[in-house]
Amino acid sequence: MIQRKQTIFLLLALIATVVCLCLPLGWIEMKGMGASPILFNLALKDSVGNYDFAYCPLFVFMALASLLSLVTIFMFKNRRLQMRLCQLNLLMVCLWYALFAYYVFVSFKEMGTFHQELAACLPFVSAVFQWLAHRGILADEKLVKAADRIR
Repeated sequence: MIQRKQTIFLLLALIATVVCLCLPLGWIEMKGMGASPILFNLALKDSVGNYDFAYCPLFVFMALASLLSLVTIFMFKNRRLQMRLCQLNLLMVCLWYALFAYYVFVSFKEMGTFHQELAACLPFVSAVFQWLAHRGILADEKLVKAADRIR
């Protein structure tokens, strides 16, 4: 049913991922002279306004996680598929964090010190809401199986 608590959790996860797509993830304090570039999910913006789109895989993973959250909300008639989509979304967020960690600890190490913004924590919030939704769907599935066993 669409009015269940897991729908609220999935909607909150969707909001967290969409907000993460729009806000900057952090900025790099350069070792030498120069202004600080800002990292977005789509690209790295330098002080002049040029964009380096080498970091767009972050955007792809987060956009897929957002789309998957939206699709999962409307799969309420098929609880097993909805649980699988929640697990897949958790995997997408984990892959996003792995790629983000690679960029921060390997790619930006030569450039300077990376300072994280609040938006970099939002995928974790989304993952928590996905996990809560998964637990709610699992509880509904157990309830339906118990009702079927009584009949």
